[in-house]
Amino acid sequence: MRDNDRLPESRPPELATDATDGTRLRLRGDWTLAHALAMGERLRAVPEGVTAVDAADIGRLDSAGVLQLLRFARRHCLELDVFRFRDDHQPLVDAIEDVADDRPKKKREYGVSAALARLGFAVQDNWHEILALVGFLGENLLKFGRMLAQPRRFRLTSTVYHMEQVGLDAVPLVFLLAYLVGAVIAFLGANILRDFGAEIYVVELVNVAFLREFAVLLTAIILAGRTASAFTAQIGAMQAREEIDAIRTLGMDPIDLLVMPRIIALLVMLPLLTFIAMIAGILGGATVGAFNLDIPPQAWLSRMDATIELRHFLVGLSKAPIFALIIGLIGCLEGLQVKGTAQSVGERTTSSVVQSISLVIVLDAMMALWFMNMDI
Repeated sequence: MRDNDRLPESRPPELATDATDGTRLRLRGDWTLAHALAMGERLRAVPEGVTAVDAADIGRLDSAGVLQLLRFARRHCLELDVFRFRDDHQPLVDAIEDVADDRPKKKREYGVSAALARLGFAVQDNWHEILALVGFLGENLLKFGRMLAQPRRFRLTSTVYHMEQVGLDAVPLVFLLAYLVGAVIAFLGANILRDFGAEIYVVELVNVAFLREFAVLLTAIILAGRTASAFTAQIGAMQAREEIDAIRTLGMDPIDLLVMPRIIALLVMLPLLTFIAMIAGILGGATVGAFNLDIPPQAWLSRMDATIELRHFLVGLSKAPIFALIIGLIGCLEGLQVKGTAQSVGERTTSSVVQSISLVIVLDAMMALWFMNMDI
């Protein structure tokens, strides 16, 4: 190798403060792994009060030097914005800073103050989730109005596909569970009413319970666990693979393409599944009545015709579109909030199921109280 091809000799790291007020630190020399010990000694000797660091005169800089400067910044409570690096050094600093931010989480603290802090963070996070859901609802209502004004935006094929996934594929599960729950309610009611010689009132118990509450609530909970999680996983996987960004790049609206077909499918199929669950629950109760309570199907239907009013059916069916809207909005919103990692997809899928089921039960309780107070 010729003399003029040799690399310049490495210079040891140097630092100095301004003679005026001592708040500005100037760095020179080479801040590389070869001088790791010297870098640490010089930075530890820097007095308190430094508010700015000029690193533009550094000759060579590697990851070891950047990490030393980041540790110095943390010790002196300095933001990285107060550092001035050369343009060719800045990308390395940014990359090292991103990696250095992924530090292991602190161990969970216990005690009253830590519990109150966690409670406060949970309340704040839930409040942000509520605001996001309300904003997402408004955006979807706006896009739905635009779709009515411009019917070409309606995705018929996608909507029918999701109707099959949401509705037809869920019919066996909904029917079976509703049938079994109806049978269980008839068993429990008969055990209590038998003591009073009023087993015939099991008919009213099962029919009113399923027409008003159990059918729509059971169907909504099944779809919250089955459909909301599927929506979140599907859209979240697309978000992780940057497919949604590609959709926006192509000039298409992800709400029109991904969200509206799913919500419309739920709005159509959840009332139909609720009706199937009503029939299945009543059949389950009638089966128990026929084989265990000496109430033949003819007597069951006659008693049902004489005592059950249409308003019970309408009350239960009126809840279905509201629950469908809640499940669809939460499932799609959580999918769009995926950050791009597999862990984020799992966390958002779990969150969508928990939020959907919780909100469905809370709304059902509130609506039941309202209908009762209104004597409906």
